[in-house]
Amino acid sequence: MWIIFGAIIIIPIGVAWGQYLFHGLPTDPSASFSETIPGELAGFPFWARISHWANFLFLSLIIRSGLSILADHPRLYFNDGCAPQSEWVRFTPVKIPKDALWTAKEDARYISPLLGLPGYRHSVGLARVWHFLNVPFFVINGIVFIVLLFCTDHWIRLVPTSWQIIPDAWNVFVHYATFHFPVEPNGFYHYNALQQLSYFGVIFILAPLAMLTGLAMSPAIENRFHWYPRLFGNRQSARSLHFMVMVCYLAFIVIHVALVVATGLVRNMNHIVMGTDDAHSPTGLYAGIAIVLFVVLCCFIALWLCWHRPRSLQKTQAFINGNLWRRSINTFEPRRFYKKGDISPYFWPNGKIPEDSDEWNALAKNDFKDYKLRVKGLVENPLELSLDELKKIAKEENITMHHCIQGWSGIAEWGGIPLRKIVELAKPHPSVTAVAFYSFGSGLYGGVYYDTHTLDNCMKPLSILAWEMNYKPLPIAHGAPLRLRVENQLGYKMVKWIDHIEFITSHEGIGKGYGGKNEDDEYFDLLADT
Repeated sequence: MWIIFGAIIIIPIGVAWGQYLFHGLPTDPSASFSETIPGELAGFPFWARISHWANFLFLSLIIRSGLSILADHPRLYFNDGCAPQSEWVRFTPVKIPKDALWTAKEDARYISPLLGLPGYRHSVGLARVWHFLNVPFFVINGIVFIVLLFCTDHWIRLVPTSWQIIPDAWNVFVHYATFHFPVEPNGFYHYNALQQLSYFGVIFILAPLAMLTGLAMSPAIENRFHWYPRLFGNRQSARSLHFMVMVCYLAFIVIHVALVVATGLVRNMNHIVMGTDDAHSPTGLYAGIAIVLFVVLCCFIALWLCWHRPRSLQKTQAFINGNLWRRSINTFEPRRFYKKGDISPYFWPNGKIPEDSDEWNALAKNDFKDYKLRVKGLVENPLELSLDELKKIAKEENITMHHCIQGWSGIAEWGGIPLRKIVELAKPHPSVTAVAFYSFGSGLYGGVYYDTHTLDNCMKPLSILAWEMNYKPLPIAHGAPLRLRVENQLGYKMVKWIDHIEFITSHEGIGKGYGGKNEDDEYFDLLADT
């Protein structure tokens, strides 16, 4: 990572110094600017100033929650298999032990709440709540800004209209890189070429790229439109680009703030806070400091809510994004795409093997020959089926990509009985809307692990109960004797070491009423489409 980012920084600076030492400073294009240009809208309209500071708030929360999400799997890859040692960067000193089982959950790292939201360890559920709660408002703010930008003459300030902007921006960069500050135009009327190009890039490149790479990590989108993540290379390349966008935002913020201070703090703050071109009145500075303190206060309030009102946050997330996903990407039907050659050589294990379950241990000793899947609840035909009996009913083989909430992925073949066959045999009552899958295993904080799915998702293509992985019997570490596969959902919804299945009227009637063990204890989403 240091080589990549170091090269991005050092090479342009080195070239700039080479040009300066051998050819002198280039012409500064800003020197020809007059104080105003006839017909150009001067200053910063009210909507631009509001959007600017709203963006600062949203980005603060999005970046901090994104760091917490990253800490849950602190490795970035350019391959979808995510094998240990194949990452291009890791933010953990831990190396995967070769002589012991090491789960993805164990690989999660602590992050300070001063940096991450909410920080600490195993807090990805609440981190995702803040990340996704802010995204719709970040997008709306951006859309409103762009619409108003092009409905007024203000777009002239931000959108280059000539390719000359590139050599002009380079000339300005040479001045900055060699510590010769260029002529600083009054930002109330003009930006220099490098400023204009930077602002254009942040608004029209970084922001859309952040949204598009985020969508490429959705299991519902990837398993329906397999071509989409490939626009960025693959799913993990999209995750890495998502991270690089965050780095670019942070670099921009640091440089932007430094230049605001260096080129006239009082005047610049009056520009973006008060909308006036006043180099003497401290009103804008004081108001700007108050806004920054308000954003800091919001970050502390967000952290307080994580630890004192987490359930309210989870419910708010379900109301806003849960309903949005239910009506959009959750309707997508997964499609087959991957071939045998795409299967990942490594597949991260996760979850607690149910070694503390006497029943499961006894079944495992006999290679699960005595195992019986119990299907009960609101059904006309309760079922008890052995593995052999399940295999005689039907078998479906699918090669799919697994998407973990932590960020890693893996491609594997899964063989098992389609869930629709279980539904057809059990004949659920008309009142049934959900299906609960119970594990022999336990959750992170104890108690039986379970999760629920809508009946609709269970009936979607590629939804199976798998007894086979990569054309071999399902390994213990990956859920033997049976594990669930519902391909439009994240991995925590795919219960391993299945004990029994129950057809229910609603997820609210079991556990704590939030749809699963992780949903109950770690505030994960009921719908895990993204």
